[in-house]
Amino acid sequence: MPEQGFNKWIITFTVIMASLLELIDTTVVNVSMPQIMGNLGATLEDVGWLVTAYAVANVIILPMSGWLSAKFGRKNYFIFSIVLFTVASFFCGNADNIWELVIFRFIQGIGGGALLGTSQSILVETWPKEQLGMATAMFGLGVVVGPTLGPTLGGYITDHFSWPWIFYVNIPLGVIAVLLSMAYIKDSKVVQKIGAVDWAGIFFLILGVGSLQVVLEKGEGEDWFQTPYISVLTALSVIGIALFIWRELTAEHPIVNLRILKNRELSIGMFTTFILGFGLFGSVFVFPIFCQNLLGFTAQQTGELLIPGGLATIFMMPMVGKLLQRKVPPQIMATGGFILFFIFTYLMSNSSLSSGESDFYLPLIIRGMGLSLLFVPLTTLALGSLKPENIAQGTGLNNMMRQLGGSFGVALVTTFIHLRHAHHRSDLIEHINPFNTAFNERFQAYYHNFLSRGFDPAKAEQLTYKAIDLTVVKQTYLMTYMDAFWFIGVFFITCIPLLYLQRFNRSAKISAADVH
Repeated sequence: MPEQGFNKWIITFTVIMASLLELIDTTVVNVSMPQIMGNLGATLEDVGWLVTAYAVANVIILPMSGWLSAKFGRKNYFIFSIVLFTVASFFCGNADNIWELVIFRFIQGIGGGALLGTSQSILVETWPKEQLGMATAMFGLGVVVGPTLGPTLGGYITDHFSWPWIFYVNIPLGVIAVLLSMAYIKDSKVVQKIGAVDWAGIFFLILGVGSLQVVLEKGEGEDWFQTPYISVLTALSVIGIALFIWRELTAEHPIVNLRILKNRELSIGMFTTFILGFGLFGSVFVFPIFCQNLLGFTAQQTGELLIPGGLATIFMMPMVGKLLQRKVPPQIMATGGFILFFIFTYLMSNSSLSSGESDFYLPLIIRGMGLSLLFVPLTTLALGSLKPENIAQGTGLNNMMRQLGGSFGVALVTTFIHLRHAHHRSDLIEHINPFNTAFNERFQAYYHNFLSRGFDPAKAEQLTYKAIDLTVVKQTYLMTYMDAFWFIGVFFITCIPLLYLQRFNRSAKISAADVH
């Protein structure tokens, strides 16, 4: 039977706290990298592996979480994952060199990725059938708000304490989560046949998905296929994923049951979840760069700007859950979410070099509302028609697709920015010539301004060209970032038709009662 009263809420609190730990740590180190580099004597390339190692561990463990829960017992596996994450956090804070830190970040990612998939399946069995939309909304708070709060929390801790504390803060929360899990989390009543360990499947999964994640994280910075190891890893990812799919479809007891992808709702839902990850992580990636590199905001200021949008998500999530309970089609709500996200990108694409903090509150609030209308309906569409014994596998695959979507989003947006930057700079430089009236007017204004400040003509001319070059640089980046917002927004709009390939009236089909 589903849980009632206090037990239901304490279990919900426990799994959301565990998920938040994992999701915040996805982005918390981003703003602390300069301090880590200085303290550990690492290069920018070295410190980038902190993000890559965590992401690789996540995408490897997520699809396996359903099998591991069945093998060791869901409660045991959940508690072990919290302990592993917490212990790894301690050793991350105590690391003496960058590669020691990278190793413990990978271990932390193994524990954290397991928490994400297992938490959602626990909630599904904890809440009654008629309240499943609300349960998904509660879980969605951590998924959507976590990556947004990560940079804010990381910036505050780094500014006021030191970088090891971004890991140490996990320890007391991890201890609390372990104690609550031991007291209240229960094992699943669904019994699954495990059989022999599918070692070949595990190897092909690590080879394929792990290689793909490294390519996505490192490809743009390494100039993609101009770097030999990126080319090798790309080939290994294609081979590994192909062999993984073959193995899992032919093995008697696969580590990941890919046969559940015959379910059309899950298959399409995983792709729309991929799109959600693309927008969630892609926009979180572009916005801080735009604010800090171009507008001169501090990391803490940028993080604080994201708070109202996070609050909008928190406010909207329960409302979305209620709408699902009232049988409002998830496709309709998700369409609204895509449209709101497009409005956010449209408003952001109209920013200028004079934009201030107040100009971003409304777009970010709209983004927060849009994400709340996306996460819960998309999750419901993806998982709503699965049989009870397939829920754990389905949540693991669905969460993996969101993580991969985020990685693809960041990689594509980064490459897009690089290409558009070159285009815009070339276009602007063409207008810097003595035959251009606008250029001549700007040149004379700068030149006479420097002369009026007491500089001699030669020095004034030199400073004028520097000022014009700085203007070109700023305008180039502004136009590039605006294009990036357009790119994300148009991508979202074009994906709306996919929602209507899924059958209607699929809300709240997973029930704890059915599981038992």
